[in-house]
Amino acid sequence: MPVKIRLQRHGSKKRPFYFIVVADARSPRDGKFIQKLGTYNPLTVPATIQIDRQKALDWLHKGAQPTDTVRRILSFKGVLYLKHLLRGVKLGLFDDATAMVKFQAWHEAHEASVLKRNSEAKKQYIAKKQPAYVKRDKPTAPAADAAE
Repeated sequence: MPVKIRLQRHGSKKRPFYFIVVADARSPRDGKFIQKLGTYNPLTVPATIQIDRQKALDWLHKGAQPTDTVRRILSFKGVLYLKHLLRGVKLGLFDDATAMVKFQAWHEAHEASVLKRNSEAKKQYIAKKQPAYVKRDKPTAPAADAAE
């Protein structure tokens, strides 16, 4: 049975909200699924992603194929990098503790860059939202100057 990790759409019209699910490839998009791995909300700025890393990793090891969008989400959350590191452990390139140290270092650097990017985007949004007021000096009574 071919198994895919894909998005299952919920929410009303023009207001999408997705579950990240493991489903048989032959089942319909919003149909029966095997297991729910997390959620993805593209409407928030930035998009909200909640995923159970361990469940996703287990399904990837079992051979489930992620769709293109889910592959990007898993990559962003570090699941694919963790799978890559565990493959190195399996091949004997380094031990499990080293793999976890590498993953933790990557995760901290990634979270810092995401936080930095979000704060810069928020600053740009606030700067764009506020109109640029030009403070003008009060005109001195032009009529009084002209009368003299």
